Amino acid sequence: MRFVWAVVAFVLAAGLIGAGIAQRTVFMGPSSQKVSVDVDQPAPFVLLDGEVLRENPGAQTLLVRGDGDIFAAYGRTADMEAWLADADYNHVTVGDEGGLDVEHVAAGGPEDDSDGATPTPAPTETPAADGAAADDTTADGEAAEGAGRSPVGSDLWLDSFTDTDSLIADMQIPDGVSVLIAYDGTREAPDDIAVSWPLDNSTPLAGPLLTAGAIVLAVGLVLYILAIRHQRRGRGPRRKGLGPLPATEPIDLAQLPPADRAAIESSASDADTPSTEAKSGATDESAASGGDPTDEKRSENRAQLPWRRRRMLALPVVALTAVLATGCSPDSWPQFDQASPTPSPSETVIAPENQKPPAVTEAQAKRILQEASATLAEADTAMDIDLAGTRLDGPALAARTTEYALRTAVPETPVPAVIPTDDVEVVLPEATDRWPRTVLMLSKSQGDDTVPPVILTMTQQDPWSNYKVTNMAEMSADAVFPDVAASWLGTSLVPADSAFLGLPPGELAAAFSDVVDAAEQSPSYGLFDDNALNLAKSIRDSRQAVVQNLADNGAAETSQTSFDIVPADSAPVSMTTLGSGAIVSVSLIDTESVTPTSADAVIRFGDNVQAKALTGVTESAKGVTTKYEFQLFFSVPAQGSTEQIKLLAVRQDLLSVEVIK
Repeated sequence: MRFVWAVVAFVLAAGLIGAGIAQRTVFMGPSSQKVSVDVDQPAPFVLLDGEVLRENPGAQTLLVRGDGDIFAAYGRTADMEAWLADADYNHVTVGDEGGLDVEHVAAGGPEDDSDGATPTPAPTETPAADGAAADDTTADGEAAEGAGRSPVGSDLWLDSFTDTDSLIADMQIPDGVSVLIAYDGTREAPDDIAVSWPLDNSTPLAGPLLTAGAIVLAVGLVLYILAIRHQRRGRGPRRKGLGPLPATEPIDLAQLPPADRAAIESSASDADTPSTEAKSGATDESAASGGDPTDEKRSENRAQLPWRRRRMLALPVVALTAVLATGCSPDSWPQFDQASPTPSPSETVIAPENQKPPAVTEAQAKRILQEASATLAEADTAMDIDLAGTRLDGPALAARTTEYALRTAVPETPVPAVIPTDDVEVVLPEATDRWPRTVLMLSKSQGDDTVPPVILTMTQQDPWSNYKVTNMAEMSADAVFPDVAASWLGTSLVPADSAFLGLPPGELAAAFSDVVDAAEQSPSYGLFDDNALNLAKSIRDSRQAVVQNLADNGAAETSQTSFDIVPADSAPVSMTTLGSGAIVSVSLIDTESVTPTSADAVIRFGDNVQAKALTGVTESAKGVTTKYEFQLFFSVPAQGSTEQIKLLAVRQDLLSVEVIK
């Protein structure tokens, strides 16, 4: 009966193991689902709508094949459509029946919004792709066909990918985001485009089936061994015994032939010797004990043989079970720990009605800042103001222009500090879908304690331009940055004449200038905190130092000085904070003039290396005017607040030194 149960176990084990293997082979479904894009009319760009990539659940994999460097990027759909406003492209969307619709969109002008909002500006200049001339024209002077705009390096993209001949990109596209595919903006975009999604082809029963089969197989082997052991203990089937032997009678030697009789007699004579007797005694003892020593050794070997065979049979069973258990991937087992985790409570932030999306994401802003910092570092090394102009604008660019001119004339002038990008603590983007767009950032250096934190504002004028730093200043050591909205929520710009702040942003620069000139006599003196008042005092002290220097050189009676600090031409940048206040960035121009009081007197520059370098002369008969630029960041409280206006950051740059003519 044990053999029967062993056979049943073997059959059952074969069925279980076969079913488990079939789960991972013949019955296993595909691992992904793929859909291809058919483009009939070529264009330089392909805009893949986000709904196409979200047509199936799971992460998306974009597969693009072509000839050359393939570029793909994803960004907000509205931003991409604005960037493509003057270009031909194919727009891929999901059709009514679930298929893909490809619509060829011809180049058009800016859209005319009926709500009176500022329309998306048209590009004033089409930059050439890398390696191409910006003004590529034909022999007759007309623009060459095929000239386009390269999408590589645009600040609009949330992320981008580049590869040669074949591009594979894994992404998780949220709602409102699309994908742009192109070469360099001049060639026709690749037409071999596909999107794939992973499918759940896990086989949670394969592992249990294989394991159960291995266990049943081991049980069957044990039953088989027990059956063999039971059979051997029962001596196996018994054969029919032989019949009775004939009776033994004494042999008459006299009747035997002479040869046989001689042999028997010789054997008898040998048995009478001592050695023969000893051997005979040993033989008799062996016979009395039931057998000879050889038979006993064979019996011992037979007794040990079943145990050895059992160990040899058990080893393959254990090995097979281990292979089956370890060879199964996690997809071959039921997953009991996949329950959705309970979300932890977080602070509730209520977005205003009709809230616009932030101009940039936090990761996007950090990438833009890193690229801007790297570009400025390269420009500072080469003193290339054109390269610096690709990432600077307004007061920041004006200050850099003077620095490069001064370093050209005085090589020992130190190189401007690099914008730190190690630790971007604050990203405050403007929540808007129009241009220009502004972002405020606070960045620190982790490796160098001597580099102060930097507060800066960046502005993007239109979809085809990159962000440029307009205002930048070093944060004071004892300044406290106000609480601002999260980067994913964004904030809004405050109008220059806003009455909801303690002081309108348009009046802030003039109020601080008055504090510098009039000190305690200024009506705005009590509006500013100690940091701002200390800065105003340091400006007055520097003015007094110029007067004292003239007196020390005996020129007090032959020269006179005048000072004036006024708001710069650039408009203030104001962004709201959580306390209904605002961070306001302003620029001031501090003018210092030294003129002679008599016709015979001249103004000599002496040891003023900067004046000599920027003017190209060593003295002036009519005087000299020096201008400094202050870039300041203030935290302005809300209207009715008892808090003072706090100075957050300040930067002073030499703007110009001019001889009065």
